[in-house]
Order: sequence, then structure tokens, then C-alpha cells
Amino acid sequence: MITCFIRYEIDPFTVAAFERYARAWGQAIPLCDADLIGYFAPHEGSATTADGVSNVSDLAACEAYRARLHADPAAQANFAFARQERFIRKEDRIFLRLVTAPHAERTTS
Repeated sequence: MITCFIRYEIDPFTVAAFERYARAWGQAIPLCDADLIGYFAPHEGSATTADGVSNVSDLAACEAYRARLHADPAAQANFAFARQERFIRKEDRIFLRLVTAPHAERTTS
């Protein structure tokens, strides 16, 4: 599995616009065949850092997903919304792979 981790630097006065953007991805990303973990907006600490996290099975699936996303009308509208509103100052994307086994479940006494 490959995890796409997107770190956004956003304008702190436009968090509501970022949240709208994130909710739109919440619909488009799963329809384009990626497993969306979630989008995260600032809460405490930094008012300018936000994240998006999703999974795909492998690099080939990632490339197919990206092609579907760029062709999807809802995704295109969301990209246009971000360009128009200019709430994203910077966007960094990194692709990671899981190297640990699942953690043991906690037991309650």
C-alpha cells in the first residue's frame, strides 16, 4: 500500500474555504478509487497547516487514480475553486509506505 500525505499551508483567514475544499475531496477521491483517510484542518497550534491523507494499493493504482481524478468533473471544479479562492499558499505531497505491522489492540481490565 502507498499512502499519499499532502501538507498544505493555508491562509489562516480562509479555513472555511479549505474545509469546503476538503469536503469536496471527501466525495471525489473515493469515487476515483482511492481510500481517503481524511482531510484535517487547523484546530490548535498552527493556524496555517492542514493535511490530506489517502491510500492506494500500489504505484500503478496511484497513476490510474490520478488520471481519473484529473478527468473527473467534480475534481476539476474543486481544483478551480482552490485556484479562484487562493486559500492554499503551498502544497507538498509525499508518498509513503507502511513499514510496521498493525499494532496490538488494547485490552481493558
